Amino acid sequence: MGVRRKLAGLRGEWRAGHLMVLVPLALIVLISVVDTSLSPDIHLGPLLVIAPALTPSFAGSRTTALIGLLAVLAQAVVAVLHGGLFTPNHEAQLAALALLTGALVAYCRVRERHGRELDQVRAVSDTVQRVLIRPLPDRAGPLRLAARYLAAADGAKVGGDLYALVRADGATRLLIGDVRGKGLDAVGDAAALLGAFRELAHRHEDPAELAHALEASYRRHLAELAADTGQDVHENFVTALVLDLPDRRPVLRIADCGHPPPLLLGPDGTRALPLRRTAPPLGMSALGPVDRRTEEFAFPPGSTLLLHTDGVTEARDRTGAFYPLAARAARLPQPATPAALLDGLRRDLLHYVGGRLPDDAALVAVRREAREAGEAGEAREGQGA
Repeated sequence: MGVRRKLAGLRGEWRAGHLMVLVPLALIVLISVVDTSLSPDIHLGPLLVIAPALTPSFAGSRTTALIGLLAVLAQAVVAVLHGGLFTPNHEAQLAALALLTGALVAYCRVRERHGRELDQVRAVSDTVQRVLIRPLPDRAGPLRLAARYLAAADGAKVGGDLYALVRADGATRLLIGDVRGKGLDAVGDAAALLGAFRELAHRHEDPAELAHALEASYRRHLAELAADTGQDVHENFVTALVLDLPDRRPVLRIADCGHPPPLLLGPDGTRALPLRRTAPPLGMSALGPVDRRTEEFAFPPGSTLLLHTDGVTEARDRTGAFYPLAARAARLPQPATPAALLDGLRRDLLHYVGGRLPDDAALVAVRREAREAGEAGEAREGQGA
């Protein structure tokens, strides 16, 4: 069985790089033919080292070992034709080529092990993301939704930005937030807040009351964290928006906890919602009294609400200019679905910053459809259930 697995692995490598492997093979043949056709005083055999040296750039350890073995055999053939296999010069060349091949194979093994470890880390990250930040449904009542998450930490797909959705009492309740810090260090706070939201959203219809309940739950989490680990939590906080979108009224109700205002995209253009009752972020109630209020805005059918974290608007280009989200979103063609809108924004954002964000970023798009479309979607969901 071990031999079969090795042969299967070798076949896999061959399928992946069978075109590139022709390059070192051609070099072995070319160098050997030229060397044997020249004078015995001219030695091109040491150039055979190029073949196994090139192989790790596109293949694994097995293919590298095979190419190295072929190079050693070719060197032996050249030695036999040029004065004998056991001359000191040829013995030194063969030994050097064999040692270098062994070193290259060892390097490939280390690289493959690190690759497997990275794959495991990514698999764990994917699992954490699915459990912590659950994918939003495509539809929720008369709404169509989509979300995109871009984590700043290398090898991670989850960080300090968060979003969640709960269906309750004929409405969709949404949370989007940004934990102080970024990457994996902020995951614990994000997990605590998301768990509290999924439970408390069923108990509080008013966004301001829900935000008050989230504040109390988050403060308890910080107190437990400080008691268990001794960590200084005085500067831990979460900016957040808490929204309630009723199915039967074309409005949105929102409580702002120090978070950037969302954008409303519609036939009349793109504008930021003029939030006037911004409260401090969650976790800062110990600094003084907090008065959170719910604001209500029109959310007519055919319009799209774009929620985001500051990882989007604080992204900079090479000149240091911030990403102008409202202007860029307005210039994008208005696609048929929120998912297509976010895909376009994601590409545009990464191109703007040169391919990598310095901070975690999240985008959530919510489109309210006409009543007839929403009812048709609910009917299809009911038939599917």
